[in-house]
Amino acid sequence: MPIYAYLCSQCGFRKDVLQKLSDAPLTQCPHCGAQAFAKQLSAPSFQLKGTGWYATDFKNSGKPPSPAPSSGDAAPAAAPAADAGSSSPDAPAAPAAA
Repeated sequence: MPIYAYLCSQCGFRKDVLQKLSDAPLTQCPHCGAQAFAKQLSAPSFQLKGTGWYATDFKNSGKPPSPAPSSGDAAPAAAPAADAGSSSPDAPAAPAAA
Protein backbone atom coordinates (compact mmCIF):
# COMPACT_ATOMS: atom_id res chain seq x y z
CA MET A 1 0.00 0.00 0.00
CA PRO A 2 1.34 3.42 -0.88
CA ILE A 3 1.93 6.23 1.58
CA TYR A 4 0.32 9.51 0.52
CA ALA A 5 1.38 12.94 1.75
CA TYR A 6 -1.56 15.24 2.55
CA LEU A 7 -1.58 19.00 3.17
CA CYS A 8 -4.36 21.25 4.46
CA SER A 9 -4.50 24.49 2.48
CA GLN A 10 -6.30 26.26 5.38
CA CYS A 11 -4.06 25.57 8.38
CA GLY A 12 -0.94 24.04 6.77
CA PHE A 13 -1.26 20.73 8.64
CA ARG A 14 0.72 17.91 6.98
CA LYS A 15 0.21 14.18 7.42
CA ASP A 16 1.43 10.99 5.72
CA VAL A 17 -1.30 8.37 5.37
CA LEU A 18 -0.98 4.69 4.43
CA GLN A 19 -3.91 3.95 2.09
CA LYS A 20 -5.01 1.34 -0.42
CA LEU A 21 -5.14 2.39 -4.06
CA SER A 22 -8.89 1.79 -4.00
CA ASP A 23 -9.50 4.01 -0.92
CA ALA A 24 -11.14 7.39 -1.46
CA PRO A 25 -8.79 10.34 -0.89
CA LEU A 26 -9.12 12.20 2.40
CA THR A 27 -10.72 15.65 2.16
CA GLN A 28 -11.33 16.74 5.76
CA CYS A 29 -8.34 18.02 7.74
CA PRO A 30 -7.98 16.13 11.06
CA HIS A 31 -6.43 19.23 12.66
CA CYS A 32 -8.84 22.06 11.79
CA GLY A 33 -11.80 20.17 10.25
CA ALA A 34 -11.79 22.16 6.99
CA GLN A 35 -12.56 20.44 3.69
CA ALA A 36 -9.17 21.54 2.35
CA PHE A 37 -7.08 18.38 2.84
CA ALA A 38 -5.44 17.32 -0.45
CA LYS A 39 -2.81 14.84 -1.66
CA GLN A 40 0.60 16.27 -2.43
CA LEU A 41 2.90 15.20 -5.23
CA SER A 42 6.08 13.74 -3.76
CA ALA A 43 9.18 11.90 -4.96
CA PRO A 44 9.34 8.12 -4.54
CA SER A 45 11.23 6.85 -1.53
CA PHE A 46 13.48 4.43 -3.44
CA GLN A 47 16.16 4.86 -6.06
CA LEU A 48 17.49 2.39 -8.58
CA LYS A 49 21.22 3.03 -8.40
CA GLY A 50 24.25 0.99 -9.21
CA THR A 51 25.80 -0.58 -12.25
CA GLY A 52 24.31 -3.46 -14.10
CA TRP A 53 21.01 -4.12 -12.37
CA TYR A 54 19.09 -3.49 -15.60
CA ALA A 55 21.56 -5.07 -18.00
CA THR A 56 22.08 -8.20 -15.94
CA ASP A 57 18.68 -8.84 -14.40
CA PHE A 58 15.90 -7.31 -16.45
CA LYS A 59 17.14 -6.50 -19.94
CA ASN A 60 15.87 -8.84 -22.66
CA SER A 61 18.21 -8.53 -25.61
CA GLY A 62 16.30 -11.08 -27.69
CA LYS A 63 19.17 -13.55 -27.96
CA PRO A 64 19.61 -16.67 -25.83
CA PRO A 65 22.39 -16.63 -23.26
CA SER A 66 25.67 -18.05 -24.51
CA PRO A 67 27.11 -21.04 -22.64
CA ALA A 68 30.01 -20.36 -20.32
CA PRO A 69 33.41 -21.22 -21.84
CA SER A 70 35.03 -24.30 -20.35
CA SER A 71 38.49 -24.27 -18.83
CA GLY A 72 40.17 -26.33 -21.55
CA ASP A 73 38.06 -29.50 -21.58
CA ALA A 74 37.26 -29.16 -25.30
CA ALA A 75 39.83 -29.50 -28.08
CA PRO A 76 40.60 -26.45 -30.24
CA ALA A 77 38.26 -26.11 -33.23
CA ALA A 78 40.64 -26.26 -36.19
CA ALA A 79 44.39 -26.17 -35.80
CA PRO A 80 46.33 -24.96 -38.86
CA ALA A 81 48.13 -27.72 -40.77
CA ALA A 82 51.79 -27.92 -39.76
CA ASP A 83 54.42 -27.68 -42.52
CA ALA A 84 56.19 -31.06 -42.81
CA GLY A 85 59.55 -29.41 -43.65
CA SER A 86 59.63 -27.13 -40.62
CA SER A 87 61.41 -28.34 -37.50
CA SER A 88 59.86 -25.81 -35.11
CA PRO A 89 56.09 -25.40 -34.67
CA ASP A 90 56.62 -21.71 -33.78
CA ALA A 91 58.43 -20.87 -37.04
CA PRO A 92 56.66 -18.26 -39.19
CA ALA A 93 54.89 -19.51 -42.30
CA ALA A 94 56.46 -18.90 -45.70
CA PRO A 95 54.94 -16.00 -47.68
CA ALA A 96 52.40 -17.04 -50.29
CA ALA A 97 53.52 -16.92 -53.93
CA ALA A 98 51.71 -14.40 -56.06
